Amino acid sequence: FVFFLRLEEREFSNGDVYSGQLRGTLPHGKGKYAWSDGIIYEGDWEEGKISGKGKITWLSGAKYEGDFSGGYLHGFGTMTSPDGSVYSGSWRMNVRHGLGRKEYCNSDSYDGSWREGLQDGSGSYTWTNGNRFIGNWKKGKMSGRGVMSWSNGDLFNGFWLNGLRHGSGVYKYADGGFYFGTWSRGLKDGTGVYYPAGSKHPSLKKWHRHFGYNDTGNFILSHDSSINLEELRNSKAVSRTLSEITTTSGLARNSGRMSERFLDENWGTTDPPRDYMGHGPLSKSGRSAGSGENEGRGKNPIVFEREYMQGVLIKERIMSSIDMSRKARPLDGPKEVSISACVSFLGGKWNYYLMLNLQLGIRYTVGKITPVPRREVRASDFGERARITMFFPRNGSQYTPSHKSIDFDWKDYCPMVFRNLREMFKLDAADYMMSICGDDGLREISSPGKSGSIFYLSHDDRFVIKTLKRSELKVLLRMLPRYYEHVGEHENTLITKFFGVHRLKLKWGKKVRFVVMGNMFCTELKIHRRYDLKGSTQGRFTEKNKIREKTTMKDLDLAYEFHMDKLLREAFFKQIVLDCSFLESLQIIDYSLLLGLHFRAPDQLNDILEPPNEMSDQENDSVASVEVGLPREPSIPPKGLLLVTHEPNSVNTAPGPHIRGSTLRAFAAGEKEVDLILPGTARLRVQLGVNMPAQAHHKLRQDEEESGTVELFEVYDVVVYMGMIDILQEYNMKKRMEHTCKSIQYDPMSISAIEPTLYAKRFTDFLLKVFPETA
Repeated sequence: FVFFLRLEEREFSNGDVYSGQLRGTLPHGKGKYAWSDGIIYEGDWEEGKISGKGKITWLSGAKYEGDFSGGYLHGFGTMTSPDGSVYSGSWRMNVRHGLGRKEYCNSDSYDGSWREGLQDGSGSYTWTNGNRFIGNWKKGKMSGRGVMSWSNGDLFNGFWLNGLRHGSGVYKYADGGFYFGTWSRGLKDGTGVYYPAGSKHPSLKKWHRHFGYNDTGNFILSHDSSINLEELRNSKAVSRTLSEITTTSGLARNSGRMSERFLDENWGTTDPPRDYMGHGPLSKSGRSAGSGENEGRGKNPIVFEREYMQGVLIKERIMSSIDMSRKARPLDGPKEVSISACVSFLGGKWNYYLMLNLQLGIRYTVGKITPVPRREVRASDFGERARITMFFPRNGSQYTPSHKSIDFDWKDYCPMVFRNLREMFKLDAADYMMSICGDDGLREISSPGKSGSIFYLSHDDRFVIKTLKRSELKVLLRMLPRYYEHVGEHENTLITKFFGVHRLKLKWGKKVRFVVMGNMFCTELKIHRRYDLKGSTQGRFTEKNKIREKTTMKDLDLAYEFHMDKLLREAFFKQIVLDCSFLESLQIIDYSLLLGLHFRAPDQLNDILEPPNEMSDQENDSVASVEVGLPREPSIPPKGLLLVTHEPNSVNTAPGPHIRGSTLRAFAAGEKEVDLILPGTARLRVQLGVNMPAQAHHKLRQDEEESGTVELFEVYDVVVYMGMIDILQEYNMKKRMEHTCKSIQYDPMSISAIEPTLYAKRFTDFLLKVFPETA
């Protein structure tokens, strides 16, 4: 059939008018369509639909010129909004998507990647006052690595999350001073080092070459992450991005007509921080928090090692800038892990093979057991004989994929038991596999104990994987029936959650055993202090020169006692007694309470907190001007922690290792179930060992007063995370001999290895002192 195009003008009953080429009765080719409400399109048509090149204008003054497809803005085009802002770039189905540049009516501009109408990927945002951000974006907000430079000369190079500085970074001040440290939700939080202007500091180029960052903003060893701060600052090229919340204008065909659907765009920006070098009262060094900025200009330049809590300076230690420059190291950097002899052959690429084999095996096992209909476990599901074994050749087989590692044998113990445990702990099989076996992989973390075990952490921090000794594996398999029964009866148990036990055998005969556990410190809050508490005293301290920000300290290092709500404390000790009785019945010793503390800024410091570095939504389609030094409300209101009545729909219920367990009741809330509200943080569900509020009382010891380290406050609001770990040591003949030998030299009650009944009592008595009853 041959179709002829003809020129024709038609007027419709609703007042619309078309003039142009037709194929049959449909617009096809070049044509102009005018709607009765004033919208006009002129350009290409294809069988009745707007497709090709064209231009559309609205009565409001908005206009778009560019590519269309099937009636949608699709391809490359330029949109001019009624307020004068202009976007030129890629579109997909009426939404900005791809690379593009937007110039706003107030002369701000964004140039970079868009996704579904929001900045996502790399991009650069420039404010009309000269401030500029270059870096990564996610869903319209600064997230990931990025550099913010302010018109006053300040510059921050580090990590961002939801538009706020979050993670590791370097802050360069206009006067030449530097601060290397960590931030949490826009505030300095944790340990850092300040180099005043004129003092010698590590080369930034060298710093970035040797110490890269991971996606969460923590320092990691890297050989290819070299970034020059000045190059980034002056770069016009791009890895760029900044924060805006926007929904794009769209066009829709409705009942045979095209109409304008401009949705409001809400924009936000980060104020350049009044990022003071310090906050708070005078330290015992006699220097004010802000006075350190010019001290480096003297003949004896000094640097400051400082610790911040929610933007407030709480500790300060003075040291030589020369010594610091020689010892420059990332504060969050992983320590070298002590590896036991059984796996000491794993170094470099072998450690990579170990992680890859572990991921392959877990993916295979979980995928094999998940489709099996759920049933109650039987006696035959326990013990060493209840297992799945499989050989993974490098080139693959009928049952296994090819891989880039070395040949290995895989053994999965008690698969049905652990499948039921994962479901009992409300873990989705797909989420579990993605956390451990996803492309982001695992990362190695330092071992807090003397066992020499290797520890891996999943990329989302939900799971810890630990290597086991053969003796520990046997204890775990023996106790598994009782463990399964105990955690089934007590949903609030504080005992470690086990999700799987596996063994790898490499082709030359080496065997490595693993257990997958829940991470007790999986939280959006920063854990400022970590303690491993047994209740014993012999050797239970950490040498001061070995203490780092993430060091797990011991009993004698704990200088706090914690006062909790009456009902929260009762629930805690009720469960401690139940869990200790369970471990005592199995003749288990050497377990400990792993305690993590998130500190909130003291109430009396609210008036000097750093202004919040937050994204504030604007009503119009622009980013507000940024002025240095604008007055702001304090980041933390007078009440640092607040317990409120539990509202299930208001609490984040994303799957995690803590999702199982009842919400606790609090005496302060009339014995109702409660949530914890922290300013600047989402509402948190209070569970046993998770998000528990307390007040930490600290007394400055004499040796601290005489040292260069200054502790500025004695009472803190804290959020407590805790659980019982290391539950695989039996009181066997070896431990009996250790007890006998050490008792000759030390007080028998001060050593770790004692009879299980005494161990449980000493452990509980010690915790009663750590968490005393409030009068």
